[in-house]
Amino acid sequence: MTKPEKTQARTGGETAPERFLDRHLGNVVHLFLSFLAITILVAAAIAIVVIIIRDMPLLWRAPSEYDALHYVIQNVLLVAIAAELALLFLFHRTSAAVEVLIFVIARKMVVSGISGLDLLTGVAALAGLVAIRFYFIRGKEQKAGEAS
Repeated sequence: MTKPEKTQARTGGETAPERFLDRHLGNVVHLFLSFLAITILVAAAIAIVVIIIRDMPLLWRAPSEYDALHYVIQNVLLVAIAAELALLFLFHRTSAAVEVLIFVIARKMVVSGISGLDLLTGVAALAGLVAIRFYFIRGKEQKAGEAS
């Protein structure tokens, strides 16, 4: 009785098409995400200039300084979300994903017309995300940095 011949698929080896796709498709995806991140960072830089030139003077000229400040804070948080999203695309860090969520929730809490329950839920979500970032994610990144 002869043994059946083992193939790479049964042993868990990587086939030639899989190696090709892993190498080349991975590079294409990485280049696309890098291009997307750079595009987002350029847009964020343009938005910062627009905020400084157009929106900051509203703090002194607007009939309601509170509404103008509210508008500026919303725009600044939107730029922060864009920057953190670009970092997430470039470095694929867990802490960047958590920070994107923190900024998204913070911006949602600043939007006018938010209910008390939405505000309370946002505060609880922010507290949970900050705790996760501080106790779980930062510890892993510091340990990895110390090991190298």
